[in-house]
Amino acid sequence: MTTMNRKPLVAGNWKMNGNKALVAEFINALNADDANGVDVVVCPPAIYLSALSAGRFAIGAQDVSALDQGAHTGDISVDMLSEVGCKYVIVGHSERREDHGETSDSVAEKAEKVVSAGLTPIVCVGEPLEVREAGDQAVQGFIREQLSALTSKLSASELNQSVIAYEPIWAIGTGKTASPEQAQDVHAFIRGELSETDAEVASGMRILYGGSVKPANAQELFSQPDVDGGLIGGASLKTDDFIAICQSAKI
Repeated sequence: MTTMNRKPLVAGNWKMNGNKALVAEFINALNADDANGVDVVVCPPAIYLSALSAGRFAIGAQDVSALDQGAHTGDISVDMLSEVGCKYVIVGHSERREDHGETSDSVAEKAEKVVSAGLTPIVCVGEPLEVREAGDQAVQGFIREQLSALTSKLSASELNQSVIAYEPIWAIGTGKTASPEQAQDVHAFIRGELSETDAEVASGMRILYGGSVKPANAQELFSQPDVDGGLIGGASLKTDDFIAICQSAKI
């Protein structure tokens, strides 16, 4: 399991799913569950954040604007998210990069904005299938570019307030999962890259795995030395599955 100085984190990303009934179900189920030793976060669509704040777990947003306020219809500022009780914000999810043209530089800008407000960004990095099939060096080069934008923008102290999530794009919603060994290799690479900025920050950085995590494979994935929890997609919409995954992350 993860080392003692890196408390496991399990974040559920509902994406554009959910309703009031699911909110009530999660509050009841997670409030009754003993997840001591694990930080649990639920990241629903923004419209449900206030309702989920009644739970005994952290809430996180799926995105944030890099802007503070003004004539930006549809955007949500980090101060607004803080006001409704958010502690975490996902930035740079592959679906945001693909669907909304977000670049590594714009993701880094959002991460900096989140940290400046005292919240924790969960910064997503990861490669598509064609890069994975090109081999390990291609995967490392792709992820290095994503991380370089982050380390160029954030100071060591700001990085220390951040979380990284490795999401192999080819494993999101496909039923495919990186093997525990593949996940460990990339997580170790990410930690090594971050150590070039600050070795102590890199050692303490929580690096999550996100890519078709299920109760059946969670424990083996989380047992890898550099895998510090998960960013959970589809399985986070089922309370029993999500709780089982959280239990698998316990130290």
